[in-house]
Amino acid sequence: MFDIHENRNSRSMRRLVFGLAVLSVVSLTVTVLITRDVQREQVIVASIFEHLPASDLEAARELSGSLRLNGRLAILMVLNVIGTAVALGLVLRGYMHSERSLRDVKVLASDILASVDAAVITTDRHGMMTSINLGGRELVGLNDDSIGQYLADIDGAHALLGSICTEVNSTHHTVRDRDYCVTNQGHKKTLRVSCTILRSQQKDEIGTVVYVRDVTQRALLEERLRRMERYIGLGSLAAGLQHEIKNPLSALSLHIQLLRERLAIDLPHPEVNEMLDILHTEVNRISNVLDGFRNYTSVNELGRTPVVMGPLIEKLVRLLRPQAESQKIGIVVRLPAKPLGTVLADSGQLEQVLLNLALNGIAAMPDGGTLTFAVTRKDETIRIDVIDTGHGIPVDVRSQIFDPYFTTRPEGTGMGLALCYKIVQQHGGSIDFRTGEDRGNQHGTEFTVLLPREESA
Repeated sequence: MFDIHENRNSRSMRRLVFGLAVLSVVSLTVTVLITRDVQREQVIVASIFEHLPASDLEAARELSGSLRLNGRLAILMVLNVIGTAVALGLVLRGYMHSERSLRDVKVLASDILASVDAAVITTDRHGMMTSINLGGRELVGLNDDSIGQYLADIDGAHALLGSICTEVNSTHHTVRDRDYCVTNQGHKKTLRVSCTILRSQQKDEIGTVVYVRDVTQRALLEERLRRMERYIGLGSLAAGLQHEIKNPLSALSLHIQLLRERLAIDLPHPEVNEMLDILHTEVNRISNVLDGFRNYTSVNELGRTPVVMGPLIEKLVRLLRPQAESQKIGIVVRLPAKPLGTVLADSGQLEQVLLNLALNGIAAMPDGGTLTFAVTRKDETIRIDVIDTGHGIPVDVRSQIFDPYFTTRPEGTGMGLALCYKIVQQHGGSIDFRTGEDRGNQHGTEFTVLLPREESA
């Protein structure tokens, strides 16, 4: 529920109404007492008339007239007090009705805000929190004790909230859609915050309203859309490169081979052979880059068959073990005791994904380490983790590692992870990674591939 605190004006109004009610009761009581006294005095004067001489009757009649006038005034006062009491009762009734209506509105607002999955936090002009909805408690990690604290004093992961609130209070301008990331139980979330001025009915600035939403899925979709846009553009580019570059490269490679055979007869200088080797190597390098580009942009139909992950990983480990042992890298495989079912996938492409991830992990451990494969089930998906104990991924390049042609290794083409991302997406799965502080400051990087489990399994 939304925390609502009683308004000072409401408490003052209640005190005023109570005071007026007490004053009316006192006034009515005093008026009744005065009326009784006047009536008693009139009775006394009437009994005196019977014993007065004729010379004093005139003065007695004047006194009696004054008493009658006082009596009428007392009656008028009684009527006035009764009218005031009735009016006060009507005012009190209207006030109580307004109070009930206000409480109903507050309860309705509380229920509405409680049903919102976003965080709604209000503060005063100094940044002190005055109310928090249920979403604020769950999304930002606040509680009842947070009321009365300053927004700038909450957890450091949400420090942006305090700075935005301070900015809005100082500039008097609305701030919209600023994103920041937090890590919750090992999962990274993207939160989007907006802040606006909170005004009273008289348009006076009384604080701010901070609105925080979880846009993790939306951010992922936006990132996937950007990658898809780049992928569509690369498709047409790949076709042109294959025609304009690959064919001349094939001819160049053929003539280098012919030149090598011709010079072999004439026993050329060793430097000539070295230059020919360099030419041949670089031509092959360019050709491999083009092949990787073609594979990345191809839209060939997948040859899907039921794939059991255990045997696939064991086959991959046998392939990798000689290279791993030569670099003093141990390989650990964690497979479930019970079968988890199958994945409907292209086994060749899926093996290529895991091979690329494993080779990247081995390259990240030049001084040795441990490469781990782990297979588990998560909901209706099969989860494959490839974990190394290397140096991790630098913060400034983490957002680019799935981009085509981005690499941090001089000998790399930058197509390995991009191709992994594309293949996993074609299988209806997802690929992500955790490194550094995302893994509790553990060494190395953990790549996670999620693939839909076959329904018939």
